[in-house]
Amino acid sequence: MQPANLDALIPREDFEIKEVIAQSQSIQAIQIRDLERDSFLYYQLRKPDFQRETSEWGPKRISDFIQSFLSGDLIPAIILWNSGPYIFTIDGAHRLSALIAWVLDDYGDGILSQSFFGSGIPDEQREVAQITRNLVKKLVGTYTDHKYAIQNQTKVPKEILERAKKLASLAIQVQWVNGDVKKAEASFFKINQQAVPVHKTELRLLKSRSKASALAARAIMRSGTGHKYWSRFEEKNQQKIEEIAKEIHNIIFTPKLETPIKTLDLPVAGPGYSSETLTLILDIINLINDVKSEDKLNIDSTGEETIEFLMNTRKIVQIISGNHPSSLGLHPAVYFYSPQGRYQSTSLLAVVQLVKDFQRRKYFDTFIRTRRDFESFILKYKDFVQQINNKARIGMRGYKPIKELYQFVGRESLIGFNYMIWKCQ
Repeated sequence: MQPANLDALIPREDFEIKEVIAQSQSIQAIQIRDLERDSFLYYQLRKPDFQRETSEWGPKRISDFIQSFLSGDLIPAIILWNSGPYIFTIDGAHRLSALIAWVLDDYGDGILSQSFFGSGIPDEQREVAQITRNLVKKLVGTYTDHKYAIQNQTKVPKEILERAKKLASLAIQVQWVNGDVKKAEASFFKINQQAVPVHKTELRLLKSRSKASALAARAIMRSGTGHKYWSRFEEKNQQKIEEIAKEIHNIIFTPKLETPIKTLDLPVAGPGYSSETLTLILDIINLINDVKSEDKLNIDSTGEETIEFLMNTRKIVQIISGNHPSSLGLHPAVYFYSPQGRYQSTSLLAVVQLVKDFQRRKYFDTFIRTRRDFESFILKYKDFVQQINNKARIGMRGYKPIKELYQFVGRESLIGFNYMIWKCQ
C-alpha cells in the first residue's frame, strides 16, 4: 500500500526568515485542540521549506499512531524551534501531521490538500486518503465524533465518550532547540539521519534544494503544484516552471498505471505516485542535462537554469512520447515493461540516453527506416532486457548495458535494411 500524503497539513516556510527575539518557550506540550485550524499554535506551526515531503506513513501506521495517542501510550517528544514569527518542527512532522489529519479529516484529499495541490492530486493519493480515513474511522472514530460526544454524552457509545473525556488531558511532549538558524538546521539534519533516515534521493534534494535539477524534479513530481520551492523567482519564471513541469508530468505519467495491467495504454514512466518516482524524475533530469553530481551545480538565483533544465527535459520526453510533431511515439509496452507487465525504470533511462545519442548523430531518419526490425527484435527477445535488469544495478548505474544492447540491435537492423536494399537492386 502506498503512503498517504500529509504534506499540505503543516505549511512550509523559509528557514532563513529574518529572526526576531523570541519569547521564552513556555509550551511544554501540545494538546489536540492546539491542532485545530483556528488555534494560535496551528497558525504559527511551520516546517522548513527544505524538509522532505510528509508522505512516508501508510494508512495502518497513521491509524495505529492516532489510536496510540488516544490510548495514552508513550509517544516520543516533538522537537520544535522558535524563530520568532513561526514555530518550526525540527522532528515530529509525521506525528503532528497524523493528528492534524485526524482533527481536520484531511488525509491527503481534504480542504487543505485541495488548496495545496490544486487539481494535481493523483487518483492514487485520493484512494489512499480514503482508505486511511475509513481505517481510522473504524478503529477510533472521527475527531468530530469525539467533540460531539462531549456535548451529547447520552447519545454516543460509551467507548467514544470515555476517549473524548481523556482528550482534555492527553498531549504530546515538546522539546525545544535553542539557538540561531544554523543551530536549528544542524539539529534538523542530525536528528533526521538517525531513527528514520532520510531517503537518499530526498537527502540529495535537501542538500541541493536551490539548484536547477532539484527544483525541476520537485516541480515535475507534483505537476507544478504543491509547495512552490521556486517562489523566490520572478512571477513570470514561476509560471514558466509550473507550465513546463505540468506538461512533462502529463507526458510521462498519463494515463494512470492500473494494476494488474489490462490494457496497452500505459504511462511512459510507470506509477506517478510511488516511493521511487522522485528518484526516477531526478535521474531523468540529470541524464538529459549532463549532470554528473548536483554538488557541481551552482545555486539558481533567478530560475533561468531551472527553466533551461525543464525545457531540455521536455524536448527529450516529447520525442519519446506525446503528441508533439517530433514524437517517435515509442510504445511503453515495447520499451518500458517486462513480459509480466512490470515497469522497468532502467529501460526508460536507457531510451533517454539513446534518444540523446540519436540527436547528436542525427540518426532519427535511419532509426525510422529500421524501426520495424528493431522493435520486432525487442518484442521477441524481451527476456534479454529483463536479464540485464536483473543482473545490472538499477537506475543511473544500470541503464548503460541496456542502451548498448539497443545500439547493437540498431546497427544489426541497419545492416539488414541495407542488405534488403542491395538485394532489390
